[in-house]
Amino acid sequence: MASEMPENILLQILAALDLPDLIRAGSVCSAWHGACTSLCNLGRWKQPQTPCLVYTAKSRGDSAAGLYSLSEKKAYTLALPDPPVRSMSFIGSAHGWIIAADDRSELHLINPITGDRIALPSITTTEFGRTTPNVYGLSELRDIFFDKAFLSSDPSTGNYIVAAIHNPCYRLSFARAGDDCWTLLPPHDDFGDCIFKDDLMYALTQLGEIHVFDFSGPAVKQKVVLEKMRSYNADNMYIVQIPCGDLLQIWGDYDFIPLAEDVSQPRPLEEDDDFSEPDLPYAYKSHKHYATKFKLFKVDLTANKLVEISSLGENVLFLGQNQSVCLCAEEHPQLKANRVYFTDNDEFCGRKNIVRDIGVLNLSDNSREYLSSPQIWSNWPSPVWITPNPKKMNSARSGSTYSKSQGTARPQASPTSCWPNVFWHEWSVA
Repeated sequence: MASEMPENILLQILAALDLPDLIRAGSVCSAWHGACTSLCNLGRWKQPQTPCLVYTAKSRGDSAAGLYSLSEKKAYTLALPDPPVRSMSFIGSAHGWIIAADDRSELHLINPITGDRIALPSITTTEFGRTTPNVYGLSELRDIFFDKAFLSSDPSTGNYIVAAIHNPCYRLSFARAGDDCWTLLPPHDDFGDCIFKDDLMYALTQLGEIHVFDFSGPAVKQKVVLEKMRSYNADNMYIVQIPCGDLLQIWGDYDFIPLAEDVSQPRPLEEDDDFSEPDLPYAYKSHKHYATKFKLFKVDLTANKLVEISSLGENVLFLGQNQSVCLCAEEHPQLKANRVYFTDNDEFCGRKNIVRDIGVLNLSDNSREYLSSPQIWSNWPSPVWITPNPKKMNSARSGSTYSKSQGTARPQASPTSCWPNVFWHEWSVA
């Protein structure tokens, strides 16, 4: 019988599973459920997991997210605590957590697998520098202010740093776990992407310049380690660490196709006819944001230069609103080597009648394929990649959601879920 399998052998088998299979295994019997729970509490599950796409859709309700598994090519529904996830804007993801802004433009960390949630310092504590302030309503501020957010480590440990690129001028601010306000980093602007490596944050500007921030001391240290690599600002600049430890810069080339000329597949999600769209700039014309090519550059910090490369070899990239990720396809046989798995993070593509450009691009010939046809996700909030993380927050934090009270993070009762429910109740096949 399953319950009679030696525990050491069972743990070895479970540790090799992707999360959907791990959850199913945890439903076999009480012994396997306990083994899965123990495995996840100890952080001994398969790492990294094969990335999944998190999205929302009207058919799943306001408080549920969809999760599309690349390993199974199957969609699941995840029940999440309030505020409703469909009302939130996804501005980043890392370590299995999503950084999201609610309808009052306040930021939250959300683990869609466990339901854990942490409230971050209020947007009202952000420093704006020496700029003339503009006045916006709280519901619209998130669309104007936030660009992308990043995490240094798994928040379930209670020790992490959140960094955010924001307006004006694409500046950087950060907050440590337990902080009650945001701290503006040294006066540089036009940042496009960040990554944490060796306890340092590498921040890439839209000119290809790389700044390094050291958070280890009481005062943050900053230096420029790579000078400007291009003469004009460019959107869709990414920085990522590849499995061997080297850094890459990725420059995305995109076409902007007027909506009337776009006859591509798949078609938009028809159920989005009544969803609330974010405001767009005056005289903005609807278009489709279409990825055509990704240029790859190895970063040589010693020689202060970039070296263009034509292939990822056996590696794959995950790019978009997520913290950029590079994995080895040999460790994830469901993934295709030398591919870029991308999402469309165009801030003005939240239109119900436009298809988000989400798919897989083959770097060998620039051919592409879509993940799903017809589209199964709403256009807004923009879908985002995550690497599933089944670890609950440590036992000292007994609740699943957290808010700020007089400057201190305090636990609140979880509305519906606890860790056993991840195995028994909270997942359903779409």
